[in-house]
Amino acid sequence: MSIRKLFIANRAEIALRIVRTAQRMGITTVVPWHARDRFGPALQVANETVELMGDPPVSAWLNPEALIKAALDAGCDAIHPGYGFLSENAEFSRAVTNAGMIFVGPPADVIERMGDKITARNFAAQHGVPVTPSAEEESDPTTFAERAVSIGFPLLIKGTAGGGGKGMHIVREASNLAQAIASSRAESQRYFGDGRLLAERFVEKPRHIEVQVFGDIHGHVIHLGERECSIQRRFQKLIEETPAPMLSADLRERICQAAVTLASAAGYVNAGTVECIVSQTGEFYFLEMNTRLQVEHPVTEMVTGLDLVEWQIRVAQGDVLPLLQEQVQWQGSAIECRILAEDADAGFVPDTGKVLLLQEPQGPGVRFDNGVMQGASIGADFDSMLAKLIVHGANRDLAISRMRQALQETVMLGVTVNSHFLGRVLAHPEFQVGKTDTDFLERNKESLKPIPLTDEDRRALVAVACAASRDPYSTTVQDPHLSMGAWRN
Repeated sequence: MSIRKLFIANRAEIALRIVRTAQRMGITTVVPWHARDRFGPALQVANETVELMGDPPVSAWLNPEALIKAALDAGCDAIHPGYGFLSENAEFSRAVTNAGMIFVGPPADVIERMGDKITARNFAAQHGVPVTPSAEEESDPTTFAERAVSIGFPLLIKGTAGGGGKGMHIVREASNLAQAIASSRAESQRYFGDGRLLAERFVEKPRHIEVQVFGDIHGHVIHLGERECSIQRRFQKLIEETPAPMLSADLRERICQAAVTLASAAGYVNAGTVECIVSQTGEFYFLEMNTRLQVEHPVTEMVTGLDLVEWQIRVAQGDVLPLLQEQVQWQGSAIECRILAEDADAGFVPDTGKVLLLQEPQGPGVRFDNGVMQGASIGADFDSMLAKLIVHGANRDLAISRMRQALQETVMLGVTVNSHFLGRVLAHPEFQVGKTDTDFLERNKESLKPIPLTDEDRRALVAVACAASRDPYSTTVQDPHLSMGAWRN
């Protein structure tokens, strides 16, 4: 069945991303909006828009009944969930299908098997993929804390649903466990509508490697390569790249093949990501599977030349995967930086304000997936990510160089963003040689601080600001041309 009209149950840059591909495929698009967030760029290009209600605003995208009703009322025959919100909610997938529409993502039973962290870990272990020791709350809530302690510290407490670093807390001693459990439960419930928890052994200073997999309803499963996602703060990725630097060919092959084996065994359909951590000594462990499109999917698109949203739609329609594994080709290196409304130099505190000026970077190999418009008000109702900056180069050095230039050209005035901080990360000697792990930002926090301005620098900046704001005709010496009307010699 061909999709004719697509409802995009998401917002900001991912909604725009899906609209562009769908329209190129001749599909009519419907984008919802909330009164607190009504000026997104996706709304400017969508064929139709529909208002959602909810307070707090995030609840509008966590209400499956309202979303499905809006899609049906608009005459849609499919729903794309984007990422976050209900994208990994099995009941939402099932409800969409039961309503007679296509869910552009895995079927409900696959999400239940692989989208839930506990079920997925157990499934991975059954199929020979290594996992870290863990304890699940659901099996016996009254002894969860006790069983977590028995694993040994440090521990990682996280929700069993969702992802993106939400609801994850490291615990290094028993006295902090109760608070971590309470915080993780509250955050997971808020962002994903599911407060169930998992505790697992935390591997110190690992690399975060993930594999993009794709499956169709005809039993074909392939991978589209790996991505390095180790530059993180509070478990939230900031910089992603492919191919992963300093990863041996043997380890890359083993990780990618483990991902395909796992997805095949699960009967996986549509886009998914198998996430692993790699220890300092080179062992890898299954972390989780994201049963959705990833925020960082553009880097894979840049090196393969493929449109993963188009693949999602075609697979959802029942098509065979466009390529066999041996037909996939990778060229060059790609890097993605997440542009966030936050002050990285003040502990990554989120910022709010109005986007007074927006200047997007240009140049060869540069892509800017934008979620805001000039004049938009940035509040605290949603995630702080405003845009994604992606670059491609013939090799990693060129990609880094292009990214640093593109970051310098990215201007958002009126709200503090992290672009300057990201530039310092890319310029860091350890990043330049590919020496990255999830402790990178903490380990290098002193060397990543901005260089303080000297008094001379401040005076120069004040002089430039004054000159820029001065009326060119406000001098005491009258410009002779002012009295000559429109005539000029």
